[in-house]
Amino acid sequence: MTSLSLAVRDSSTMLRRNLLHARRYPSMTLNLLLTPIMLLLLFVYIFGDVMSAGIGGGGADRSDYIAYIVPGILMMTIGSTVIGAAVSVSTDMAEGVIARFRTMAIHRGSVIMGHVVGSVLQVLASLVLVGAVAVAIGFRSTNATALEWLAAFGLLALFALALTWIAVGMGLASPNAEAAGNMAMPLILLPLISSAFIPADTMPGWFQPIAEYQPFTPAIETLRGLLLGTEIGHNGWLAIVWCLGLSALGYRWSTALFNRDPK
Repeated sequence: MTSLSLAVRDSSTMLRRNLLHARRYPSMTLNLLLTPIMLLLLFVYIFGDVMSAGIGGGGADRSDYIAYIVPGILMMTIGSTVIGAAVSVSTDMAEGVIARFRTMAIHRGSVIMGHVVGSVLQVLASLVLVGAVAVAIGFRSTNATALEWLAAFGLLALFALALTWIAVGMGLASPNAEAAGNMAMPLILLPLISSAFIPADTMPGWFQPIAEYQPFTPAIETLRGLLLGTEIGHNGWLAIVWCLGLSALGYRWSTALFNRDPK
């Protein structure tokens, strides 16, 4: 059996293991998933009339704000769901599971790949659920073509992969599951200071660079352009660069931590 086939076989086994864990202990995924859903409902039905005045020159209504906020909520769903990967990896480390896997005759990278692929699949399932809630409360994307929908899905999947690698690194670097959850909290907080809820140019001048020069804002604006037909501009390539950069950083960080000699 070749090295590639061994890697695929062992990674598939680890993927099944992680999916079984997610099915047996769904409370964490549900808790993380409820955050973007509750924020969606809160900002639409409680703050929607007020917040809609901040977009479209003040002439927007609640339906316009639903269309505006959904791309940001989808990106926030990715940030909140991948925290589960950090906690899961840290739990395996603390319980000695990964140490045991290191001594077994399996492909070394399959342990991490199982967590990464499993997390990405959970994120995609979460996005479908949040998207269904958004459609139920009035979100529509009538102008998007099939190619634009495919590009939007690809961007979501690529962003999920990038943040998952970062979350896995956080899990490997944390001494316990609680620390991993705390370390991964910026993945939820960053969308709150992006253009997810209001345009970045309506924020205070000193705060605008914080909102603009972070990974979530260009990804949100690109997704908004694909689904709603707004101007994408330079946000498209910025989003791709952020995704590729974070993926490379997370991969190097995670593999370095995983391969280091245990103390």
